[in-house]
Amino acid sequence: MDYSRFKSGSDIRGYALGDESNPLFMSDIMVMRSAFAFAEWLKAKTGKEKLYVSVGHDSRLSAERIKSAVIKALTSNGISVADCGLCSTPAMFMTTVEMGCDGAVQITASHHPKDRNGLKFFTRDGGLDGSDIADILKKAGETDNPVGVLDGECIPCAFMKKYAEILRNMIINGVDSKLDREHPLKGMKIVVDAGNGVGGFYATDVLAPLGADTEGSVYLDPDGNFPNHAPNPENAQAMECISNAAKNAGADFGVIFDTDVDRAACVGKGGFEINRNRLVALASKVALDSCKGGTIVTDSVTSDGLAEFIKASGGVHLRFKRGYRNVINKQLELCKNGIPCPLAMETSGHAAFAENYFLDDGAYLITKLIIEAAALAEKGMSLEDLIGDLREPEEEKELRFKILCDDFRPEGEKIIALFEEEAKNHIGWSACADNHEGIRINTDKTCGNGWFLLRLSVHDPIIVLNSESNESGGTLTMAKDILKVISNAENIDVLDISALEAFCK
Repeated sequence: MDYSRFKSGSDIRGYALGDESNPLFMSDIMVMRSAFAFAEWLKAKTGKEKLYVSVGHDSRLSAERIKSAVIKALTSNGISVADCGLCSTPAMFMTTVEMGCDGAVQITASHHPKDRNGLKFFTRDGGLDGSDIADILKKAGETDNPVGVLDGECIPCAFMKKYAEILRNMIINGVDSKLDREHPLKGMKIVVDAGNGVGGFYATDVLAPLGADTEGSVYLDPDGNFPNHAPNPENAQAMECISNAAKNAGADFGVIFDTDVDRAACVGKGGFEINRNRLVALASKVALDSCKGGTIVTDSVTSDGLAEFIKASGGVHLRFKRGYRNVINKQLELCKNGIPCPLAMETSGHAAFAENYFLDDGAYLITKLIIEAAALAEKGMSLEDLIGDLREPEEEKELRFKILCDDFRPEGEKIIALFEEEAKNHIGWSACADNHEGIRINTDKTCGNGWFLLRLSVHDPIIVLNSESNESGGTLTMAKDILKVISNAENIDVLDISALEAFCK
């Protein structure tokens, strides 16, 4: 059986509500085969026959069913399991550090709709790469019976309590209040929007015990129906919700997490939104305080203003590729080669600090920012003041063009190549020399006064167009030029450019 279709980057993902009439339905047998294949992969990696594996999940409706299938496959093959129940994704990795687990399985589909779910795997070295997932799915497809006859134990484990304690101690030691060491956040008003995912613990088990006033926090209760808004810091409605919550509560700071808390964003006083480039700038500023001259790795869609900001903050900016594993792997590579790289971050809110096991952890990011906010408050300043010099574009636009064929990657690469060639002769265009993904083209004042990037989606048969302009109407000017070029592509018949055509009208 071919399970490769369940591969989504460095995760396994599919539909978990419904039935097997959906070819991407994560049935019990499919889940058990995948869990068994992970265990076999882990045995080969560690050289151990006796494994200790933790299993956790976010708030999705299908979580208990999938967890039962994972645990059955593991324990029936003699593996000891720690059932961590409702847990954040970063916390599941931390079980390999704090509990000595050989591996961890998190059941999550991040911010995706409620009918989706997935499996994310960890070892002490971090999350698995896409090639590892491909190997595991291949093994899963070749497995006839994943249910063995051995008897491994399964022990309930409330690890989120330990994880919250780690974050509390981080704040206590970071703020180091001389007045009330055990309540260093006393006097601070902080609200949390957990989007009905796992992140409610941050308000109740981290902030409140340290003295913070969290009254006004919203959607803390886990609910896999996600009834209030998409649990996604990139979602405009979600950001509006936390902004309004902060304004209504008169909060100093507002926090929003995605479903499984590996991503985050925030708002300042008055609901000032700090996400995407602003959030990367703020995290970079904090990271570079203790690592002057360090390199900050970001994804490919970050702004020119952010590059200027990082340089002015004493850092080096490396704009790499989309995909959180891509930026983290580049960070690991740099550090291994002796190049200090304190932070790797996507505009989506994935932020990995080198000091924190190179782990993308939304709660750790927010904890770092709260410590910084407490220090600034003593000087009468706020987090917004740190990014006051960030130059922001006048406009930004993202459009997506579906590639209408099965073998989509070569067709997408033809479009990229077309623009690479066009940039050599197009008056007002110049290709960026330091680009690692797709084609990024700077445009002068006659052609939109900004830049645009054409790239293939990390996972899907889609070409993504991101553009930013320093003037009103600039993204439309760029789009019209792009439409002229792309309309003459030899393979235009396999590309749906209706979104571009509609924008240009």
